[in-house]
Amino acid sequence: MKTRRSFIKSVSAVSAGVALSGNKLSGNILFADGAVQSNRKIHVFSKHFHWLNYAEMAKTVKEIGFDGIDLTVRPQGHVLPERVKEDLAKAVKEIRGQGLIIDRMTTGILEPDDPYTLQILQKAVELGIKNYRMGWYEYDPVISIKENLHLLNQKLVKLAALNKMFGIRGAYQNHAGETVGGAVWDMDIMLSGIDPELLGIRYDIRHATVSGGPSWPVGLRYSAEKINSLDLKDFIWEKLDETWQPVTVPIGEGMVDFKRYLQIIHEQKIVGDFTMHFEYKLGGADLGASKLTVSPEVVISAMKRDLAIFKSWL
Repeated sequence: MKTRRSFIKSVSAVSAGVALSGNKLSGNILFADGAVQSNRKIHVFSKHFHWLNYAEMAKTVKEIGFDGIDLTVRPQGHVLPERVKEDLAKAVKEIRGQGLIIDRMTTGILEPDDPYTLQILQKAVELGIKNYRMGWYEYDPVISIKENLHLLNQKLVKLAALNKMFGIRGAYQNHAGETVGGAVWDMDIMLSGIDPELLGIRYDIRHATVSGGPSWPVGLRYSAEKINSLDLKDFIWEKLDETWQPVTVPIGEGMVDFKRYLQIIHEQKIVGDFTMHFEYKLGGADLGASKLTVSPEVVISAMKRDLAIFKSWL
């Protein structure tokens, strides 16, 4: 096994080769001969099942009808970074034992030379997980926005090189607010010159609509070639404590124009499977709680409803 130092040295050596490499990861080619993918898989974010162990989660997700699980491998997740060598295989075994797909995970990865980054990616690839979502960066207020993004690009080039070495694909999520990526335009500089097969955008239509308002279709088209995975959730604006805030609601009950969203995905030939989130009030499942304040049946029923509604639009 390579040491951390030798990994970092190797990453530095191949960083220059990540741009436009055309390196299609095995099992992840979503288009063939220019044809639009017709059967995108719908995974569920495992944050909403932190009240269940691996076996119970897998059985419940199978019952609900999702194709797979986007597993939390991060602090306070289903798999803790410091336990990845021991626990990730256990989770994968239970999920695949139910006939579900486990080819993606959500992490807190930000630094290419962090020891946990190496451990998580290496173990994930050993187990056949080929996609991961990163954590989020904060802007350094001392320097300009553009300077921030250019510095992050240098870091992400190294992370993309690491992904190439392992044979895994990363993604950075656009998340409404003042963190990096709140505006999808951030990715233009952040991911400049990087092959999206190595590191691209996890496009979140809820957050894109919050940030972009009626201009979100422009941002989606602009970012299309960098997108490699997709998150699903809905919202409304609500006045709370004298301040208007976006509040997540069940799929189809909010302001996200899913039909137009799906049309643009088709037109732009945007690649990637979906991960569905449940961040509206759901007895703690929405927050990743380890214990529910409602019955499991309430959570399961809500998830079945949202999944059925979204599938009716495909």
